[in-house]
Amino acid sequence: MRKTLLFVLGAVCVTLFYFTISSAGKAFRSDWELPEASVQRQEQYRLVLITQELDTPFWDKVGDGAQEQALKEGASLEVWGSYGRNQDDFLKKIEIATASKVDGIIVQGLDTDAFKTLTKSKAAFYGIPVITVANDVPMAESLRRTYVGSDHYNAGQMIARQLLADMGESGTVILMGDSRREYDLKQRLSGILDVLGNYPDIRTEYAETPDTREQVFSATRDSMNRMPDVDAFIAVNANMVGAMLQEIGRRSRVDAYHVYTFDDGKESLSLLERGMLDGVIGQSPEMMGKLSVQRMIEWLNGETVPLDINGYYTDIQMLKEADSQ
Repeated sequence: MRKTLLFVLGAVCVTLFYFTISSAGKAFRSDWELPEASVQRQEQYRLVLITQELDTPFWDKVGDGAQEQALKEGASLEVWGSYGRNQDDFLKKIEIATASKVDGIIVQGLDTDAFKTLTKSKAAFYGIPVITVANDVPMAESLRRTYVGSDHYNAGQMIARQLLADMGESGTVILMGDSRREYDLKQRLSGILDVLGNYPDIRTEYAETPDTREQVFSATRDSMNRMPDVDAFIAVNANMVGAMLQEIGRRSRVDAYHVYTFDDGKESLSLLERGMLDGVIGQSPEMMGKLSVQRMIEWLNGETVPLDINGYYTDIQMLKEADSQ
């Protein structure tokens, strides 16, 4: 009995010794590989950039900048949008992005209740961060994480100072704006009026109209009838500048007036090149795209929390005809 017990114990020891040596050999073999799960790379963040102005020079540059930065960050970025400022289609795409549970939404701000409901309720409910780009909305009303783009109030002041330099400290100015009065356009208008309001010999009129070409024709014509001594025009909504100039040209020579706008209109820079505008506020759309992706990744990685709720401003400058050549 004792011999049998010793034999069994010896067999067990030999077996354990064999498996110990075998395991150690595997551990030190040069071709041994880690389990697949441990070497699998972390999935990319999935981001979406949504605009209501696809295929316009300004927004193409925003998209290019965003794509470039996403590639650098190792993130996936899709550019979605609508054509011709189709708000229903634009809002639908925000809903789709939210329902798809993307990691982050970078979006052209739209100062409407429907937009703010989507960003404040649905995106916030799913915990999806929203960054507005180029066009902002008030943070308290939208719960967006931050804004990346121009300081539109400062841009309004800059265009007003250029007008004063060109026209002088007296004259009549028509400001052509959108009847929707979105947040960034209000900021531009406030900047313009705060500068021009310091000059008692400058008279201003705000021509408010929807931005279809026919309605801009009508608003321009009516304003010129009321103010036949007009000296200058500022298209606060840059999408109106082409129709505004067309109507001015039907009545008199365009070069008889000082005319200004911003570069986010699809015709702005081409009209400047043709010498039909005295000045355009040039923005930094590519940098807006890059910086918005960079800030989103920083937030998702927990590197910059919270983001600056006041926003991150990109450069602006006054462009003259010589700058466009």
